[in-house]
Amino acid sequence: MIIDKIPPQPTITSDRFDLRPVRRSDAGLIELYCADERVARMTRIIPHPLPPGATDAFVKMAMTPDTDEQVWVIDGSQRDHAEVMGLITLEAMDRQQSEIGYWVAPAFWNTGIASEAVRTLIAANPQNARQIYAEVFQDNPGSARVLTNCGFDYLGDAEAFSVAREATVPTWTYVLKMDR
Repeated sequence: MIIDKIPPQPTITSDRFDLRPVRRSDAGLIELYCADERVARMTRIIPHPLPPGATDAFVKMAMTPDTDEQVWVIDGSQRDHAEVMGLITLEAMDRQQSEIGYWVAPAFWNTGIASEAVRTLIAANPQNARQIYAEVFQDNPGSARVLTNCGFDYLGDAEAFSVAREATVPTWTYVLKMDR
């Protein structure tokens, strides 16, 4: 149960892109990227193959203002990049804690987009979190580097179910204490 109300979702600007709320017009590119097995396998919730209607349901959920999870599109269109380069989410938890999640389209891997998106969202701290948690699959060391490069500390090993893999997968869990 969330104790505090989540503030309205802002658009947040970085040097290379904007983090902005999801729009209906994003559905096509989100579907294109989420249908890529390489993206789906590194998430808990994206199925592979992507079933009909899954993207529309996700977009509808992301546009709902009274949800515990806020979703931003990594949008580079104002700076001559792609309109949708990936997504980043922040899910409100209790005790002023949030959980961050993200994926970047394969065309933008190894370009620093994920690190910049995480740093940008942390700097804005739109949910006024005191601690932000994250988890990554252990076979995704690139995402682990994103977190450690952004100041997250390793907490320990765990497991999470991946819908795309239809299996429980070992994870690394991280925390960022915002009151440093």
